[in-house]
Amino acid sequence: MQTKHKWGEALRGSPSSMASFPSIPSPLPLLSLFLLLSIPPVAPIQPQWPLQRVPVVLPQVTEDRPAPHFQADARLDVASPCDPECHKKALPPSYWDLRSILSYETLHSNGRLTETAVGIYGYTARTQTTPALPSRRKRQIFGHDGRFSIVGQDFLLNYPFSAAVKLSTGCSGTLVGDRHVLTAAHCVHDGKNYVKGAQKLRVGFLKPKQRDSPNPASATNASNTHPSPPDKMKFQWIRAKRTHVPKGWIKGNGNDIGMDYDYALLELKKAHKRRHMKLGVSPPAKQLPGRRVQFSGYDNDRPGQLVYRFCRAGEETPDLLYQHCDAQPGASGSGIYARMWDRRRRRWERKVIGVFSGHQWVDRDGASQEFNVAVRVTPLKYAQICYWIKGNYVDCREG
Repeated sequence: MQTKHKWGEALRGSPSSMASFPSIPSPLPLLSLFLLLSIPPVAPIQPQWPLQRVPVVLPQVTEDRPAPHFQADARLDVASPCDPECHKKALPPSYWDLRSILSYETLHSNGRLTETAVGIYGYTARTQTTPALPSRRKRQIFGHDGRFSIVGQDFLLNYPFSAAVKLSTGCSGTLVGDRHVLTAAHCVHDGKNYVKGAQKLRVGFLKPKQRDSPNPASATNASNTHPSPPDKMKFQWIRAKRTHVPKGWIKGNGNDIGMDYDYALLELKKAHKRRHMKLGVSPPAKQLPGRRVQFSGYDNDRPGQLVYRFCRAGEETPDLLYQHCDAQPGASGSGIYARMWDRRRRRWERKVIGVFSGHQWVDRDGASQEFNVAVRVTPLKYAQICYWIKGNYVDCREG
């Protein structure tokens, strides 16, 4: 005990103890170093996917509906009488409104049409405040064109670009399952009926077209006379088996809320062999890395090319996200995604958090105004889309 006491005095730096141990330095720097080494390093602050439980959206009753007409052409521009101020002033839907909005139609490849009513569980309506909305710009390309054409097999066939697909109606989409594609509802339904080609809808996967190898005898002459052209691109197509469209879009043209539900899910007839993106609940724009969003699609002005872009996210409503990503018709339906840290799996994850609806044309006081808008994946939309993909709600509780 006496020895410990003397050593303690030395550590405290008492004069008598320091005289007995002249070679021992002041213990404070050593103690500080020990504490510094024993504390685990603090990870740098990084954007993380929020941890949250999502509600349950379950199908209840399914009934047959009259067969669609398939007469209208698919429109790549969206028209709505409801501008951002209109969305801002709209009252939040009630529980019974949400049940009606999230009921959905299913178009089968044989032309059969069904409507399914849903029940909602574990959801509490909250009063959501809407931030100020961005100023409007009547342009599709904002300043310098910031789009990038993705070329070369090494990029096109690798994730995340390989998750972008093209629809036979002229839109884009994103793989969100082994045989599921997320796209915009207006790519298959004009708000009144299903468009031409919706029944025989196909999904195209862009891939390099391999040129025929020349004969050995003519290889030398061919290489001397004409340089080898770059690989041409082609699509491999897979038919859609089912198409799900929420009633919020179908009913929306009459009550000004359709833009909030401009999304649809396609189920393919066979599984693809590419890596798909996960679905995620859209976090507030301020929580996105650099407040940026990104997406890839097939813009009409660059045929046969996959076009990638990223830009700063603007303001938002509970259901819509405004931004100024450069895009042209054909890119609508692309999945808006972000890459953040997943705390559960302890790795970086890309997740689809919205659907690019396109350049929203609004007729207001006889003048046309244009907005760049995407539909956000809210907890309720996540629950619905995830159920369409998984076929059960157990795997859809964590967004």
